[in-house]
Amino acid sequence: MKPKVLITRMLPQPALDIALTQCNVDLNRRDVRYAKKQLIRRLKGKAGMICLLTDTIDAEVLRKSPHLKVVSNVAAGLDNIDVQAATRHGIMVTNTPGVLTETTAEFAWALLLATARRVVEADRFVRAGKWKEWMLTGFLGRDLYGKTLGICGLGRIGSAVARRARGFNMRIRYTQRYRNEAKERELNATYMDKMTLLKESDFLVLVLPLTPETRHYIGPKELKAMKETAILINVARGPIVEEKALLHALKKKTIAAAGLDVFEREPKVLRGLLRLQNVVLAPHIASASMETRARMACMAAENCVAAVSGHRPPNLVNPEVLTLR
Repeated sequence: MKPKVLITRMLPQPALDIALTQCNVDLNRRDVRYAKKQLIRRLKGKAGMICLLTDTIDAEVLRKSPHLKVVSNVAAGLDNIDVQAATRHGIMVTNTPGVLTETTAEFAWALLLATARRVVEADRFVRAGKWKEWMLTGFLGRDLYGKTLGICGLGRIGSAVARRARGFNMRIRYTQRYRNEAKERELNATYMDKMTLLKESDFLVLVLPLTPETRHYIGPKELKAMKETAILINVARGPIVEEKALLHALKKKTIAAAGLDVFEREPKVLRGLLRLQNVVLAPHIASASMETRARMACMAAENCVAAVSGHRPPNLVNPEVLTLR
């Protein structure tokens, strides 16, 4: 008998085919996430689950799913899953690392360029029929070439962002918990402590994981330390930035602009941000290319199928669970 698996949202067909071949699949065909009670009910008797980062897999969900062997997340991050609780219950947790690195770095640059050169503002201006003639001082933006790029988190995505910066002849600076001298040599990057980096950066890109230590990593003190001409880009997780403090900084022009793909309480966005012209807003689409999302979904399906078939999944994030089973 095929193992039973819940898929909490529609996936690209190649990923569905992987799961359907090996498993008895319960698929949520509506593009609406399950409420907690629904999720627990659907998980009854299921050996595996393929979920999205919008699904909250907390201790209660895990405790009430005694047959569950694996939670396979279609994401690199895991802040929607209580991994410690899963380990206590002997449940494997997997993710999709690496596959979205280049796509997310590309989108960070899309936000950088759009924000620095005021592309969205100019687009709205043209669409509104307000453009009457060429303007020497209209929509003046900021050059990237030769400027200082600060990167918070020089992991896979941060390194991919840095590699692209070389084409703009930018000075690459970075901060994170530990120095990485090999990356410094590879990318011609300079390590700085956090506050020095904030003071020196013309453009600041956040690519940190969300942890208790990085929640509100950028708050009032950090924003005050930045240049008035600085632009902040967040393609990591929303709660890394204290959104009310960012709104205040943008309104008071203590920093020049921001480009945000993620939000502190997404999909809710602070109403004040919606009114500002000096912020570019995107609905968490940094990995949203057809190729990348398909690869992510297939990787998650392969992780799930391996786990429910009695094998170690390729992208297991809590290997200690194997000794507890």
